[in-house]
Amino acid sequence: MYALILALLATAFPAAAQSHALPQAAQETGDKKAETLYYIERLKDAAQSIPAGALTTDAQDQEIVRLHEQAKEVADKNGFPQYFYYSYELLLSYLFDHGKTLRTMELLQELQAVARKKNDAYGLWMSQRFMVALYVSQGDYINAKPYILKAIQTYQETKDPVVRSQSVARLYCDLSDTYVIGVDSVKINIDKAVKAASTHLDSLRCSYHLAKIAAYEKRRNDFDRYRDYCLGDSLITSISPTAPLVLKTLDTIIEGTFDAKSISDLSVARAREIKYIANVAEKYNYKEQGFEIERLLVVKFERQMAQTNRSKIAEMDARLGNTALQGELASEKEHVQKVTRLVLFLAIAILVAIITFLIVHMIVLNRHNRKLREANRKVRLADEAKTRFIQNMSHEVRTPLNAIVGFSQLLSLPDGSLTPEEKDEFSAHIVNNTKMLTMLLDDILNASAMDRGNYNLTFETSEKDFIAQQAISSSEHRLQPGVSLSYVPEENEPFKFITDPRRVQQILINLITNACKHTSEGSIVVASSLKETPGFLTYSVTDTGTGVPPEDAEKIFERFTKLNEHVQGTGLGLSICRDIAQRLGGKVFLDTTHTSKGSRFVLTIPIKQDQ
Repeated sequence: MYALILALLATAFPAAAQSHALPQAAQETGDKKAETLYYIERLKDAAQSIPAGALTTDAQDQEIVRLHEQAKEVADKNGFPQYFYYSYELLLSYLFDHGKTLRTMELLQELQAVARKKNDAYGLWMSQRFMVALYVSQGDYINAKPYILKAIQTYQETKDPVVRSQSVARLYCDLSDTYVIGVDSVKINIDKAVKAASTHLDSLRCSYHLAKIAAYEKRRNDFDRYRDYCLGDSLITSISPTAPLVLKTLDTIIEGTFDAKSISDLSVARAREIKYIANVAEKYNYKEQGFEIERLLVVKFERQMAQTNRSKIAEMDARLGNTALQGELASEKEHVQKVTRLVLFLAIAILVAIITFLIVHMIVLNRHNRKLREANRKVRLADEAKTRFIQNMSHEVRTPLNAIVGFSQLLSLPDGSLTPEEKDEFSAHIVNNTKMLTMLLDDILNASAMDRGNYNLTFETSEKDFIAQQAISSSEHRLQPGVSLSYVPEENEPFKFITDPRRVQQILINLITNACKHTSEGSIVVASSLKETPGFLTYSVTDTGTGVPPEDAEKIFERFTKLNEHVQGTGLGLSICRDIAQRLGGKVFLDTTHTSKGSRFVLTIPIKQDQ
């Protein structure tokens, strides 16, 4: 129909053949497809008017490229992607048929980039197939294989109806040729080609491959059947111009009438076909003839590579020749540009150096300022800690001292002023506050010794129950009225191990003392276990006091930390306990899984058995 429209337009405008009247008429009639076909036909006629293999001039090449650009632009503008890519196919065929291998590769790369940008499956499919054809025609199956696989993948994944209407039988046949003759992959891909065949040429091509496989596998009946089918079809030469020669040669090998003199006739065949004949000859014990065919194959490859290289070199030489004049005309301009670039480079280098110096200087200043700020922060924190410590210690020390002074003054009253019971009570208060003051001073001295590294441990044989009982005995006087203190060992048998018993007692006394401070009713239970933590002796102090929130489980082990400022203490006790436990190889922690009222503190000591 569109050819008829073009003919009618040409009749209506007889002078339009060499002018813009014909496409203009198509535009006026609103027939965009007719306009597109006009430019496509112009490109096709011009490209096919020069016989394949003929030498072309630069003017001819430029004209074909110009017509391609016009056809491509009109097809894209009018929304006909198939003709847009067809214009590429026409130019690619022209370049390839006239030995422009490098330009063909460049145009294929351009086409692939355009197809990817447009996300067009047909463009990718076409460029991949053309790349396959380019490499296969040169006998380069190694480089052809990736593009064959990409083309098959594009076909399998796309929903484009134009691509899906194409046949992939030839691609599978080409893919079979990329494998070593005789491996399973050859037959697998030919089987896929047979299933994908949708045209008579597809079936003929598959039969030709099956004939060669049957000859290699010595399946005479199958070979005869495929051979007769192929030789009986006049289109077999469109599959391979030398297919009849190849089949007849294979037939003579199988019949045992192969003549070495006919080897030279094979030089016109494709390298893959020659390789098949050589392998089949070796299968039928034509060793010497197979060797000669292999040698012929090497010579063919060398000639083919030389021809390809000559073609590429000639094309590069032609390009150099075309650009020589432009190079001479541009040499002076290039010299000026070099001088300009040099000056610009020096200016930029100086500017970069200045900027780099300023950036480095700013980084150094910023780093120095950060160090100063960090140092100031540490000084401020230290000063605040010192102030809090002094204020805390002033209060903590003053309280027991006031009690000691007050009760001492009462005891100094004249005889008869106090009853014996009151004197005993006041004396007990003095002793208790003296011990409290001693404990405060011990905490400070212990913390200072640890900071200086002068805190010594003395390991000796110890008994778990004795340590706990001694700690309880030293702490029970701090119990508040109505609170019970008991020791519950999980194992009743004595257990001896190596540790520093005085330091373990110190930790337990501190934990029991804290429990006494915060428990006004209920009980305090000291327990020991050899099973709770394997490899460790576990002591625990559980009370029914005010408890510690789980979120403060770690905070309470920091120095000078007190959750209740109204309770006597320096805030150093738990911190010292943790330091001692770590030096003993164990640890002290608050059991956050304890859900009953109060708190449960745990001390673990590694077990080193007494020998």
